Amino acid sequence: MPVYEQFPLAPFLDYLKFEKRYSQHTLISYQNDLEQFAAYLASQFDSPALKAITPMFIRSWLAELKGEKMSAKTINRKISSLKSFFKYQLKTGVLASSPMATIVAPKISKRLPVYVEQKDMHTLFDHVEFSDDWEGRTQKLVLRLFYATGMRLSELINLKESQLDVSLSQVKVLGKGNKERIIPVSKELMADLATYIGEKKMRIPGVATVFTSENGKSLQPRTVYAFVKKKLAAVTTVQKKSPHILRHSFATHLMNNGADLNAVKELLGHSSLAATQVYTHNSIEQLKEVFKKAHPKA
Repeated sequence: MPVYEQFPLAPFLDYLKFEKRYSQHTLISYQNDLEQFAAYLASQFDSPALKAITPMFIRSWLAELKGEKMSAKTINRKISSLKSFFKYQLKTGVLASSPMATIVAPKISKRLPVYVEQKDMHTLFDHVEFSDDWEGRTQKLVLRLFYATGMRLSELINLKESQLDVSLSQVKVLGKGNKERIIPVSKELMADLATYIGEKKMRIPGVATVFTSENGKSLQPRTVYAFVKKKLAAVTTVQKKSPHILRHSFATHLMNNGADLNAVKELLGHSSLAATQVYTHNSIEQLKEVFKKAHPKA
């Protein structure tokens, strides 16, 4: 781990891994951000001790990142990494105060989540052709489950048979930080999942994950990205055609049809309501459209 001795990164990363139970992807992000900051301190300030790091050092680094045309979103993530790191130093008694206390994150312009229209989702499942083989059946079922549950890509490709409750028509999803949530699904979809699993067991016994390729391997993220993009391209012109767009579509359609915000928060596995509130903007936009079309004075 290429950081200087006075910048103790390993204990903090162990804390995130074993106590906070963060994913490998998140750990790598934290490590990269903190190693970049440590390298900057080494090059510009001769590797100061933790207690000697001041807000000025941090602002200097952030100014350099901004000068490199780094986006506000990326800079905010790096600030978040530093805040967590210094908060841990407070927690363990290494520091008595954090140099992050006066650091203000740059504002990010809020963009409404892009989503696929309901009619286009109906077209996808009712009229787009899927091959009548293992690959085609897998692709269609994956797309249906994405849209029916709002699962993240990692949650879906790692979904185990044991997480499906056929009798109650619900799925137990293991989300970020190993946080569990229960998502109901239709009896029709659950029956189709059960049929798929039954066929999989006959073809490839002993595989725990729900979805597999024809040779029994777990689905790879790039494979799922590729077929989701291809199938969505047949029904929508939205620029981004990814599994996450189906998550946005799931949440937006729930909100547009009157779902409670807190319920949508729980279904998505968000830790705070603020992350879910962005979907209310789409709902408001839809109300504006209805008003324009229906009100005589609009």
